Parts: sequence; structure tokens; C-alpha cells
Amino acid sequence: MMFLQRAPLWLLLASYCSYTAGSLVETQTEDDLLSFVTLPNVRALKFNVDYKDRERVAPGYWFVSPYGQMDPEAHTQRYQPYQVGPYIYDADGNLIWAGSPLYENRNIFDFRAVHSIGDEPHLSFVLQHKLDGADDDHGSGMIMSNDYELKHQITYPTSKSLGAFDIHEWNILDDGKTGLAIAYRISEVSMESFGRPAEKTYVLAAGFTVLDLESGNLLWDWDGTDKISLTESYRYGPESEASGSPGWDYVHANAIDRNAEGNYLMSMRFTNTIYMISGVDGKIMWRLGGKTSDFTQDFTFSRQHDAKFLESNGTRHVISLLNNASDEDWADESASSALIVELDTTPGVMTAKLLHRYNRPDGLLTRLRGNAQQLPNKNMFVGWSEAGYLSEFSESGDLLLTAKFASSRFNTYRAYKSEFVGRPKNPPDVVATVSGTNRNDMSTTFYVSWNGATEVAMWRFYAQATESSAPVFVGETARADFETMFISSGFLDWVRADAVDRDGNILASSAVQRTQKPKYWSSVALASQDDLTPTDPAHLISAAFASNTTSSASSSGGYAPSTAHQQDVQEVLQVADDTHSLVQMIGGLLVLFTLLGLGYALFVSGCCGALRRRQRGQQGFRHKGEAYGEESIGLRSVPPQ
Repeated sequence: MMFLQRAPLWLLLASYCSYTAGSLVETQTEDDLLSFVTLPNVRALKFNVDYKDRERVAPGYWFVSPYGQMDPEAHTQRYQPYQVGPYIYDADGNLIWAGSPLYENRNIFDFRAVHSIGDEPHLSFVLQHKLDGADDDHGSGMIMSNDYELKHQITYPTSKSLGAFDIHEWNILDDGKTGLAIAYRISEVSMESFGRPAEKTYVLAAGFTVLDLESGNLLWDWDGTDKISLTESYRYGPESEASGSPGWDYVHANAIDRNAEGNYLMSMRFTNTIYMISGVDGKIMWRLGGKTSDFTQDFTFSRQHDAKFLESNGTRHVISLLNNASDEDWADESASSALIVELDTTPGVMTAKLLHRYNRPDGLLTRLRGNAQQLPNKNMFVGWSEAGYLSEFSESGDLLLTAKFASSRFNTYRAYKSEFVGRPKNPPDVVATVSGTNRNDMSTTFYVSWNGATEVAMWRFYAQATESSAPVFVGETARADFETMFISSGFLDWVRADAVDRDGNILASSAVQRTQKPKYWSSVALASQDDLTPTDPAHLISAAFASNTTSSASSSGGYAPSTAHQQDVQEVLQVADDTHSLVQMIGGLLVLFTLLGLGYALFVSGCCGALRRRQRGQQGFRHKGEAYGEESIGLRSVPPQ
């Protein structure tokens, strides 16, 4: 207070204008994120979706895990609200589940649905290690049931030097009991293969682990240090300077899969090679691509990701991969692509044939990250990574859809599509607010959602005269988007909502909530909040029947805005709120300008009076940065591979 009393008036004015301008600028940066009344601590990424042929896309949800920076960071308030983490979206890009609050915006990778564990679908993902291994947390392979409860958290044994749980792969196999993960370890090796036998260098040698899901035990550990020569690398050569620990990332493994015969398919990005590894003795059975390929090929690929078996039987193997064809500094082709190739490993034959190629739709390169997933109907779903760019193709190569984050500030390492049923244990969330121009013209707006639920077809709304009164049905509406809005006449003070499936069964009920009253009363002809009397919902129903209204939904004067109009309604309400705030701010500015004409003798008392008026006028002002806790996410790019 003493500072403000002594501060020059121009400084007070400049600070006030800066504060106001900053609020307006921040408001303009929120169009790429979604916000919800019922999930106020989450700002989910918005998708822009472009369908080319909707009738031919495969059914399923999208599984993405956006991040703003690849490296883990210390948790700070700038991570609020929750943005980073696992998310599920439907085929229209509507949010289904926001998992970002689970780990407080900690990076999540390789998030996907799993259908091999028991009778219900599960979710798997990698929880990235904390900053500098804080609290001995080196990351985990996670398994979650479809009620969003954690079932398994698997870490690497401390007795093995496997480093952090790697972010590239957490592949739950068809047996539903085993998971595969990439492992990097630090080794010192001779540079003899580079013609420098007297020298040694440290390398990040890639391998993989086989882990038991139930016990978390390490079943098998493969180390490529003595099996992949330095000479196979395209990243380092005879002239490269020897390195200390942690050393050269000379192969960069990024995918691992296993076939029914128990052999492993592994992708090494910096050798441009896909390896078949024996599940018996760990020897490399063959190499596809790179400097020492065992195949005659009618196609090329480089800097690849996500090599997976589609079929594997004896000497015939069909695999898929993302052909990045580039990295941060180099490009082999003009556009990245997803490939399906057929391998004949008959001794003396060893041919690799291209079956399908799906070029990146915008003709650009995915220089880092990405994946390619063949769907059950043989469509190809591709995650191009940057800004969440994804696409779906028919088996023959027709482009069916593309989608992308509205924000360019976030990426997702991979993107998957899968059918899924989510049944959260938490009840639905409902928020109700009352508004109106006078006590005889009030309406109650319901907002309802159920984070992660996939079976909700309809919402039914109830109101009670008191906390202990019997509930009265006031209306229903079809589920629309993540959050559904419903408006009823009258001031309904105690409310709840029921989630209903397509067969009319009640899936769950929200808790009974108290309706929120307006912040401002200047637009309502009421003396105070105490002057607002709630409506008895039974009276609404009685009045409706007296008017021969047959629908219970309409009997209360209730209606649900269309999906397109719900956002408009929210924006109108926000505009009204912001307009009231703006009027108050303008009033405060006018007062400050008027004070410029006052004499020096009234300066101190004038400043104090203006400050008091400004404090009173801003009681209802909601600065968006404060309401959401949002600050710009780190834009520093640590290039992932």
C-alpha cells in the first residue's frame, strides 16, 4: 500500500494497462485447446479433422499422448492446468478421456489399447522417468484396466544396468502375460572395426527386455553390444571422435516385436536396418536394409520406426514400418511413408517385396518419431507425430481422413486407433448454474460429462427442492461431445444427472450438486443473493401438465442446445461475463484519467481513492491466466529420434 501511495500516477496507469493488455493477449492464445466446465483443471488439445471418405474408415478411438517437450522437467505451476499426458478421442476428434491429471502433466509415451489381457480391454503406456532420475524414479511400463485403474507398474530391476525405462516401446504381446521394451545401456567398446585398435569409445548399446506382467520379473534380456558392429552405423564413422560416457547413440533402437515362433523383430534407426533375432540363442538371423542387408529388395527405407509383424510363418514374413526417410539433418526421399513388405527367407532366395506404400498426405517428411498401424479391416492408420498429425488409408491406398492438433506446440510420439470400451469407476460430473434477468425469468443450465465413459447415449436430469427431497425428472437429452449442456426453466437448486446407455439402462449417477449462483447482480433485478428463491421442481412439472404438455423434458421448459450451438451458448455466457468485467475496467480507467487533472494537493488522497475503487470494481474480474493457471508450455525442442 505504501508503494502505491508514493508511486507516480503514470506508473499506476501503465501497470494497469499492461495488466489488461496481457489478459487480452492471453485470451487470444486459447483457441487450440479445449476447456470444460465439468473438468476445469484440464485443457485438452483440439483436433482439426478432415474426412475424405468417412464410410470406409475403420471403427475405433484415437489414442495419443501429447507432450510439449521431450525431456522430463521438474513439476512447476506452469504445468497447470493439465495438458500433457494420455488422451482418448473419438472419430470426430471429440475428447473421450483426459488422463493428464493422473501424473501431473508428466510425459507419457506409446499409449494404446490392449486386447490380449482377460475379457476386457486394457490400456498400456510408458511413464517417462523423472528429471535426472529424481526419487529413484526411472520410469515404468504401465497397464491400466478399462475403468482407468492401474493394474501393473513395471520397472527395470536395479541389479541390471538397463538405464531408464525407454519411451519408444511397451509392446504387450498376444499372450497377455508378457511385455517387450527397449533397453539402452552404456558400454565401452574397441574402435578396431574403424581401424583404430588402440582406441575405445563409449556407446549407448541398444537391446530389449522381456518382462512378466504379473510379477514384473525380467524374463530375458538381449544386448546388442557385441552383435552390431560400429561399422553398421550411418551416424558415426572412422573419423568420429571417441566419446566418454554415455557415448555414441550409434544404432538407436526404437521398436521390438515377437512372432509366434518366439523370434524378435527389432528396428535400429541409425543403421537403417531391421533385424530378426533368435529367441533361442539371441543371434541375429538376418538383416533387412542397411549396409549389410541379407535381402534383394525392390524398395528402400531409412531412419525407420515401428517395425512390426503382420504375418510370420516359417520363411514368409509380412511386416509394416514407418519409413521416415530422413532425420534432423538429412533426407533420402522427398516424403515419408508407411510400408508393408513381404519377406521370403528361404535359403538361397532372401527377397523383400513391397506390397503397399502409403505416402504422407501433405507430401512432407516426418524427420522424427511416428508409427504405422494396420487395422483389423486392413486399413492403414499412420501417426506422423509432429503436431499430432495422423491419417487413415484404405488397404488399396485411398486417403480416408487426416487430423491434426490445432496447436503446433505439442507432438505425440505415436498415435493408435482401436475399438475400446471405457467404464470409469468415478461417477459423472455435473455442474449447474442459474441465470436470468429477474426473479420471474430464471433458468438453470446443466453441464455434464463422464471422463472416459464410452457407452453413454443419453443424459437424464433431476432436481430436488431440498438436499433431502425426492428427485424430480426435469428432462433428458442425447450425449453431445465430451460435455453436454441442458437448460431448464426456473432456479433448480439441487441437481443430479444420470448416464444412460442405448438400451435405456442407467450406467451411473452423479452426486447431487448445489447450483451455482450468479457472480454479478447488476443485470438481475435482485437486491442480493438471498433474494433469489429456488423453484420447486414439482411445481414446474405440475404447471406443464396443466398446460397439456406431454414431454417431461419440455414440461420443465428444458431443452438441450445442439452440439453446434452448445459452444455458442457457452461463448455468449462468457462474453456476458467478460463484458461486465470490461465495463468495470473501463470505469476504473476513466477514474484514473480523471485523476490526472487533479491538483498536487489531492494527489495522495486521490490515488488512494482510485485504488479502493479499482479494487471494488475488479472483484468479479476473471483473468484467464489466473482462472486456468495457464502459462505457455516450454517451446525448447530437444530433438527426439
